[in-house]
Amino acid sequence: MLCIFAGERSFVDNTEDITEADSNDITEHPHDDKTRPYLCTVCDKRFTTKTCLKRHKQLHSEGELYLCTQCEKRFSSQQYLRQHMNVHSSKYKCTECGKCFGTNKDLTRHRRSHSGEKPFECSVCSKRFTQAGNLVSHSRIHSGEKPYKCRMCDKAFSESAPLNRHMRVHTGDKPYKCRMCDMAFSQSGHLNTHMRVHTGDKPYKCSLCNKSFCQSSNLQSHKRHVHSNRRPYHCPYCGKLFKTKDKLKCHVHIHTGAKPYSCRHCSERFTFYVQLKTHLLKSHNEGTWFTCHICQKKFSRNDHLKTHVLQHEGVKQYVCSDCPKRFYTTISLKQHVLVHSDVKQFGCILCDKSFKRKSNVKKHFKRCSCAPNFRYVLFPS
Repeated sequence: MLCIFAGERSFVDNTEDITEADSNDITEHPHDDKTRPYLCTVCDKRFTTKTCLKRHKQLHSEGELYLCTQCEKRFSSQQYLRQHMNVHSSKYKCTECGKCFGTNKDLTRHRRSHSGEKPFECSVCSKRFTQAGNLVSHSRIHSGEKPYKCRMCDKAFSESAPLNRHMRVHTGDKPYKCRMCDMAFSQSGHLNTHMRVHTGDKPYKCSLCNKSFCQSSNLQSHKRHVHSNRRPYHCPYCGKLFKTKDKLKCHVHIHTGAKPYSCRHCSERFTFYVQLKTHLLKSHNEGTWFTCHICQKKFSRNDHLKTHVLQHEGVKQYVCSDCPKRFYTTISLKQHVLVHSDVKQFGCILCDKSFKRKSNVKKHFKRCSCAPNFRYVLFPS
């Protein structure tokens, strides 16, 4: 029987696009449990029988010989051509949507998408499915079975489609190519996200301010950094609280004295990467200045330029979630939200007192009773 899966998508939507190559490809069987011991030495595809492997090898040696006169698709056997021709006839045609199929069995499966019939029920959780293969795949959630194993590493998968996506990590294959530039991707979802670079589409909008993002992960990061007061990560040296692990990691360098970023032109080293970039630009003329188109002022960082331009335009895009006040920068907003919060993220390293603002802890430190002989302490800018 001819399998009618196409790529990683359901056969319901792609039957009319079937080719002989699709029917023999292991990647086209994401929902069955058949073993495929017969390996094609040319392309590494596997098959259930020697006959299927032999038929597949014709694609490499002879090419696709039989031409469809309706759509110019080619097939390696008359059998597959005849089956394909049913797509162009009304022999197996859905009366609901007019879509045609190669076999009556394919049409029967498709009709369930209109009727809502789900005859295959999971005996563990009672979830129902339109196809037996989907039930088999679902049952692995309960059993934990992962029969599809990567031959390059130890990873295993419950279905073949994720395995085939994973294999691209090893092969470097990037079949999804951008039609606007030279970029290529291993997964279709990554290409879809990349296309927003060209279209400018930013479908993920922040409900608290006017900013939009091309990826959901960027929106979630924005909400954590700008609008959330939650700071689950604390410094073991001074007790300062942070929203992310990365910010805590950078902060700890202040206490340890670590300077992991070194200049390749001189002996200077820096605590933060942004300090290195600024140094390269100012001292070695490496990089690009960012110039304001209104007043021609130059900046070493693009985010500083953007903030500067907003002040020319009078745009205050950062809105406090607790009151109507608006701000030009996230830093200004962060300083303001402390008014509404009980969080005291700046602590004295000599006593138990803590403060909402850095300026207050600096003043306290100078007169802290626990440090009569200390004259200064290093605070990050």
